[in-house]
Amino acid sequence: MPKTENSQKPHDRMATFLAADLDAVNALIRARMASEHAPRIPEVTAHLVEAGGKRLRPMLTLAAAHLCDYDGQFHINLAATVEFIHTATLLHDDVVDESGQRRGRPTANLLWDNKSSVLVGDYLFSRSFQLMVETGSLRVLDILSNASATIAEGEVLQLTASQDLATTEAVYLQVVRGKTAALFAAATEVGGVIADAPEVQVRALHEYGDALGVAFQIVDDLLDFQGDAGAIGKNIGDDFRERKLTMPLIKAVAKADDEERAFWERTIEKGKQTEGDLERARALLDKHAALTETAHAARSWALKAKSALAPLPDHDIKEMLSDLADYVVERIN
Repeated sequence: MPKTENSQKPHDRMATFLAADLDAVNALIRARMASEHAPRIPEVTAHLVEAGGKRLRPMLTLAAAHLCDYDGQFHINLAATVEFIHTATLLHDDVVDESGQRRGRPTANLLWDNKSSVLVGDYLFSRSFQLMVETGSLRVLDILSNASATIAEGEVLQLTASQDLATTEAVYLQVVRGKTAALFAAATEVGGVIADAPEVQVRALHEYGDALGVAFQIVDDLLDFQGDAGAIGKNIGDDFRERKLTMPLIKAVAKADDEERAFWERTIEKGKQTEGDLERARALLDKHAALTETAHAARSWALKAKSALAPLPDHDIKEMLSDLADYVVERIN
């Protein structure tokens, strides 16, 4: 591969490689998010779908299909399905979290209202099922419908676990594998399934997506405390203000003395936050090396993702997927 290409970010290289397919996916998305009777649906959807996201999840579906030498057209349907499921969950998440910013822009619920965000999210879920049914594959339907249920289950678990100081890293990982990694794993797995790839390759794609999704979410949670607001598209400290017990906080709570635990009880469990609390929280994370340990965990999951690719055929796409796992954790720096 030419050096100039290697100097690009892996998802940009992948986007270049898959450019024709991505154009087809974008055209299908625009066609299926239209509504003859409810013009607010394409307005709300377009605000998020066309907000400059990387299309990472649909790219994973396209990449997996190419890696397994698929020569049909249903990978386009499946990539659009994955993006619709992802967009629907974002619309719902922003309502649940009362978020005001997404991808560096005001959220749909802020620009319109909560009702519109919830109902348009429901519409996109319905559209996603129409798209996946068109493939005629019951296994594809099974994988993506299970992923949709798992995502919702992970979000509900987070509601009960995120403000409970007794929440363990095991429960946190269960939330992450539900709300984030489930769609990554389904996105890669269905690419192999639609290509009728050998079972060992389909399983490898699932394991890659799962590990990549966990690494991706851990890094996102880490960047909430040490990232750049412009780069991550949201305000630094949002998770703390929303009282979400993510991995860095769980690690710090586990090492807290009585005074520190009282601080976490006030700010996280009781939600009584005052000026300076975010700075105090970040100081405690530094004191207990919580951010360093979280970064180590993210790198471990990225390594699992790369290792999972072993059974897959040698291909430029395989190299890009491996580099993507590295890039996900390089964002820490």
